[in-house]
Amino acid sequence: MNTFRMSLSRRSLFALSLLAALPAAAQTETFPTKAIRIIVPFAPGGSGDITARLVGKYIEDKTGQPFIVENKPGANGIVGAMSVKVAPPDGYTLMLATTSTNAANVHMYKNPGYDPEKDFSVVGIIGSSGTFLVVPADGPYKTLVELLAYAKANPGKLNFGYFNASSQVPAEVLGKRAGVDWQGVGYKAIGNAWNDLYGGAINFMFVDLTAARGQVVDKKARPLAISLPSRSPLYPDVPTLAETFPGFVSSGFLAIAVPKATPLPIQQRLNTLINEAITSPANNKRLTEEFALTAKPLTLEQCAAQDREERAKWADYVKIARIEPQ
Repeated sequence: MNTFRMSLSRRSLFALSLLAALPAAAQTETFPTKAIRIIVPFAPGGSGDITARLVGKYIEDKTGQPFIVENKPGANGIVGAMSVKVAPPDGYTLMLATTSTNAANVHMYKNPGYDPEKDFSVVGIIGSSGTFLVVPADGPYKTLVELLAYAKANPGKLNFGYFNASSQVPAEVLGKRAGVDWQGVGYKAIGNAWNDLYGGAINFMFVDLTAARGQVVDKKARPLAISLPSRSPLYPDVPTLAETFPGFVSSGFLAIAVPKATPLPIQQRLNTLINEAITSPANNKRLTEEFALTAKPLTLEQCAAQDREERAKWADYVKIARIEPQ
């Protein structure tokens, strides 16, 4: 009798566990059933905005549900991140997670208002890349050596523009490494920074490869250097910063995150959709060959690991730049 009761009890527990799993499984299979909104914490025209729309179009076509991109710029991505932090954790509000929001802000601000590891889960990484140091194509500087020579001879007379951590920190690091004094000018939108670069209000900028591509290809901007460890096959004539300053490498990432409490099955479903989006032949070609991003599918665990690695890496960058937390 005891054996029978034990067997029955085990069967009952097994059945209950199956029933408990059914709603989550069904939820995953049917998700999404309505529009998905992604908050891009920067203005239109930047790399996050460009790639979010690329991935979003794939997910919209795949699921038949609208994918809405909403730009919420401000405070180096903090405004957008805070809006996602308090959003319902149901998978229908995503964040375009960037180097600024997830890696640099915790080192550049005393209290950004959120903790990227405790408040968010990265459900997919679109890609990783570096930045260009760009000047106006019709400007006086043809090489990094010429830019630095002028800066050394004219302390404080050069200005650089920035609109996120990936554009501010490398410029500060370069100034420290080169022993030159220049001033940073902050912008809320990359478009305003481009206008001031061409208008002469600022002299140079660091811009990630995705956002700078159009300006470089159209020969409006001249790249003097690239922050990758080695020259890009897409831009073989552009020297690396490391060729002049050994070890000077600056890279970041673009990812998609959700509020931490989002159910795991929904996170897994989003991870699958994002991985499909970045590996689809047409998208992968654009991401790698047009935008110079390293794009490869990652599991949720791998996404979390890279997210942590980026934060550790940018702690070093900010320290070298000697940026005091605000």
